Amino acid sequence: MSSLELRRVTKVYGGGGGEVHALRDVSLVVERGSLVAVMGPSGSGKSTLLTIAGSLEEPTSGEVLIAGQSLEQMSRNEKARLRRRTVGYVFQDFNLLAGLSAAENVSLPLELDGLSAKRAHVAGMAALDALGLADRASHYPDELSGGERQRVAIARAIVGERSLLLADEPSGALDSVNGDAVMRMILAACRRGVAAVVVTHDAQLASWADRVVFIKDGRIVDQTVPPPTPESFLADLSEPGPRR
Repeated sequence: MSSLELRRVTKVYGGGGGEVHALRDVSLVVERGSLVAVMGPSGSGKSTLLTIAGSLEEPTSGEVLIAGQSLEQMSRNEKARLRRRTVGYVFQDFNLLAGLSAAENVSLPLELDGLSAKRAHVAGMAALDALGLADRASHYPDELSGGERQRVAIARAIVGERSLLLADEPSGALDSVNGDAVMRMILAACRRGVAAVVVTHDAQLASWADRVVFIKDGRIVDQTVPPPTPESFLADLSEPGPRR
């Protein structure tokens, strides 16, 4: 069973002469444990693809399935529960809660899903530590740099037992060292069986993916398997288990 499937998804904004087709008849399957990068020019529909895949927007037509479940049949509450338990989302603007510390932002989804505060905190701290932010755990978002806020948002999306990660430009505010750390964390999640879809303009980041999907004018125009990079080769050597 695939983790994510889009079946002939179309998204139209506006009406009449002002219609904008953000997506046109897009079909995409993302298997469990795979990393898919989505690339294309600005305005091509990449971010719309993510928001629809994560049930944050409704398609105009077509169907979206997460872990075999059709979103079309779900109520608003059921979709919210699915996002909380199954989908980790990294937004371009981070969407951190200003009144919570970094650790609290990361652990909150786990607590909302019924995990004890203590266990949620331990899991949140482990995710922050993996991204080099353990010493910033007690700081609030306005006390963090843009790159630090981005890594907190990524830790929040990956922590727990989610099976699908959707990330919109996850390395946009990061230098190359921290960008590589983020990709290693995403790859580690994929090795645990998480499916990941990453929207990016960065060809270096896309080279970590199992598959790169190119989108233009709302349509998927090409898909390719990138050659292995030195960084991804080293990642394979540093972690047990075969490469997908």
